[in-house]
Amino acid sequence: METSPPQSSPSDPPLLKPHKADIRLIAVDLDGTLLNSKKQVSEQTVQALKCLPARGIRVLIASARPPRSVRPTYHALGLDTLQINYNGALIWKESDRSAIFHRPLKGSLAWQMIELARDQYDEVIVHCEVMDRWCTDRIDDAYTTETGRLFKPDAVGDLATFCQSPITKLMFLGDPRIIARLEPLLLQDFSEHVTIVKQSDELLQIMDRRVSKAVALRKLATFYEVPMEQVMAIGDAPNDVGMLQIAGVAIAMDNAHKVVKSVADWVAPSNDDHGVHAALVRYGLC
Repeated sequence: METSPPQSSPSDPPLLKPHKADIRLIAVDLDGTLLNSKKQVSEQTVQALKCLPARGIRVLIASARPPRSVRPTYHALGLDTLQINYNGALIWKESDRSAIFHRPLKGSLAWQMIELARDQYDEVIVHCEVMDRWCTDRIDDAYTTETGRLFKPDAVGDLATFCQSPITKLMFLGDPRIIARLEPLLLQDFSEHVTIVKQSDELLQIMDRRVSKAVALRKLATFYEVPMEQVMAIGDAPNDVGMLQIAGVAIAMDNAHKVVKSVADWVAPSNDDHGVHAALVRYGLC
């Protein structure tokens, strides 16, 4: 049975910013933030988020996931906003399943990184996300992503062929010891061209250097004509830090990485304790 989020105690710092009318856009991460450890959104959080548009507050999802993996949550919340996917490499319009903004890696650059990785560690798993399609030459259930648990590859074939087109996001998966050794090799040769996010000990995510959730959030704030001081960003992982830093109000989950907590205006309860709902309550939004 679900429990209510913890209430603020008298020792909590005073609420200094901002009040209900000041927030017009909320950007929320999925894994570790909106989704609990069972990969669900609590019913009270769903209802709280659903009521915000009627109050003039837009809610958008900012995730490392591809559109297909965000879709169930997007529709469960009744959203009609644009969304940030692949850590900002893609801004997606779900209503007609089209890209509003897309900044992929050059296929030739992706292929150079694949060659380096496979030359060093032939067993490394390579996934290429192209818009909303998953392409790979082999899969291994021992090393996969949350999206990989939900979907099958759209294409299994020669990686060199896939890299004849731009690659939205490149991923390397494998034994943590391999990933730990591979990351500095890639940074040594490609850091001027790519952003590398180590999502877990078994996974490296690679996007164009200019890509981030922060850049995408600025674009969407401009699109919706909302100044950044009227934006709330909620997250838990290092790839959320940029968007928290530029938002008017920055919320970290209690389960967040310490670097995320260090830039937050307030640390909410964990994702398993209705943290997003608690943030909405604290800032007078529900």
